[in-house]
Amino acid sequence: MASDAAEAIIEARRSRRILAPLGRIAPATPEAGYALQREVALRLGGLPPAGFKIGATTKQMQAYLGLSGPAGGFVPKAGLKRTPASVRHADYVDPGIECEVGLRLARDIPAGPCTADEAADAVGEVFAAMEIVDRRYGDLAVLGTPTLIADQVFHAGGVLGPPVAGWRALGLDLAATRGRISVDGEVRGEGVGADLLGHPFAALAWLAGSGCAAAFGGLRAGQVVFLGSVTPPIWIDRPCRTAVDFDTLGRVELEFT
Repeated sequence: MASDAAEAIIEARRSRRILAPLGRIAPATPEAGYALQREVALRLGGLPPAGFKIGATTKQMQAYLGLSGPAGGFVPKAGLKRTPASVRHADYVDPGIECEVGLRLARDIPAGPCTADEAADAVGEVFAAMEIVDRRYGDLAVLGTPTLIADQVFHAGGVLGPPVAGWRALGLDLAATRGRISVDGEVRGEGVGADLLGHPFAALAWLAGSGCAAAFGGLRAGQVVFLGSVTPPIWIDRPCRTAVDFDTLGRVELEFT
């Protein structure tokens, strides 16, 4: 049943159509959703992942998605781009962008309980990032949270900014860093790092202890992590230029053609 469900998810993406509820082959629990997500990664050649994303780290995003807490997803290497980047709008069902604090791990973090300080010690780089998301679902209540998890929680790619040189020595206050997201120069939302479970590194600690990390055997050095959006997603209905700006982390640009 897992193989049939994984194929249904992958085929919906390939044909750029709405993912229908999986019915009798749908995962019944979040843990089953993460196991199915790993099967999707295996079939896409995405093991080990290039990184992970965390969805719904803010209360407003949890309410928006109908989730009781955060959810994680693997990030394949093929979907990662460096700023400035461009993508084709027609390659998505209903694309959107998110304003993310991003990082790259310098050390492994085993799956399991982890403090924010322990998570911080494993971080090598921090940078501004933009997650590309795709609203490839109908009614989320009908689809079900476990299936949403299996399908990587809207993930469709990401754009990475340059790492901040000497970020530790600078003593950056990542909880206070403010991010803004814009479309064709118009600011569409803003928020701060503290919106991510109180601190971006608290979000990383959550990921380490999550069912996502357990399914993929922990977090590994070199992997990129999108720690969650400090704004709601901005849905993109036409070709345009988009950007994410953080006051201490820099700028990321993405054009939809």
